[in-house]
Amino acid sequence: MTRIKCCGMTRHDDAQLAARLGADAIGFVFTRRSKRFIEPEAAASLRAALPPFVDAVALLMDDEPSWVAHVVDVVRPDMLQFHGEETDDFCRGFGRRYLKAIAMGEGAAALDKLHAYPGAAGLLLDGHGLGEAGGTGRAFDWSLMPKDFPQPLILAGGLNASNVARAIALAQPWAVDVASGIESSPGVKDAAKMEHFIAAVRRGQGT
Repeated sequence: MTRIKCCGMTRHDDAQLAARLGADAIGFVFTRRSKRFIEPEAAASLRAALPPFVDAVALLMDDEPSWVAHVVDVVRPDMLQFHGEETDDFCRGFGRRYLKAIAMGEGAAALDKLHAYPGAAGLLLDGHGLGEAGGTGRAFDWSLMPKDFPQPLILAGGLNASNVARAIALAQPWAVDVASGIESSPGVKDAAKMEHFIAAVRRGQGT
């Protein structure tokens, strides 16, 4: 079964709807360079209202260790997600399991980085370029997604209701991660787009 993470949440109703529709994880963005940034205190309120068995994921990008620690302390996320040039040792250092994003904008050359994060619970392959934040809405060549990789691989970048079933069939990811594909504007989710996206994932996996 392909898992679903809906990322870039800033509003209570959006997070609740994603959970009701069947999202497995909700993402909150804590790097201030992002248009989807949310203050930790606000995210903590959204996180506390999530129903059981829906994980909260904190996204960061080349942020100071003190800021990461503050986010962990306030939000108590189930998992961290790093999008910058962080090392495996850095990512391990906050007492939470972590995901590491790999910028696939450079194509096949980016695949070498998959082996640099042995401590990651999973690796997120996104369509953005090196040094850019995620959530750009750009896809990459899904056929580059390795098969039978030892860590779970998550597909992100340019996914929406019209292409996610095809992406799943081609890339066979452990999970998909969507932000811009379910939005009316950055951080503001569109209920119909979210519903159609999650339904398309279920169709794509034959359920």
